[in-house]
Amino acid sequence: MIRHVWFAHGKESGPWGRKISALAVQARDRGLTVESPDYRFTMDPDERVRHLLSLQPPVEEGLALVGSSMGGYVAAAASGALQAEGLFLMAPAVDIPGYDGDTTPRAPVVSVVHGWQDEIIPHDIVYRWSARHRVPLSLVDAEHALTSRLDEVSALFENFLDRLQA
Repeated sequence: MIRHVWFAHGKESGPWGRKISALAVQARDRGLTVESPDYRFTMDPDERVRHLLSLQPPVEEGLALVGSSMGGYVAAAASGALQAEGLFLMAPAVDIPGYDGDTTPRAPVVSVVHGWQDEIIPHDIVYRWSARHRVPLSLVDAEHALTSRLDEVSALFENFLDRLQA
């Protein structure tokens, strides 16, 4: 059971972009607290991981991490140290040069969504990463930002939350 959802935005987006804002409403509607730290002070993915860890999210009450693109890398890399109950990754920056930390997903419930038309992180990279870690991957007909299929991403997030709150 989770009580908190923490978001990690992408490299060039911000903490309250369209996608995170929409998913945050879903989480709040379930009575969950929501945080979305601002990582724009650095473009270094590992510095972003250190920043998230320094914020000390409330792990003792049940925590889900949600990350998009570079934020997906941040969430996955921090999942073990934060004892996350859930990990929801959107177009995660995994297995690409310059993102060299351990992104083994360390959470009991993991969901990944990625766009077939992703021009930044090819879907085959995320497919191989998901297969290697044996985590569910949903591919949608969308670009890297996934905003053209926000309705599908929202439905997948609802399913993720259902699994965490069962």
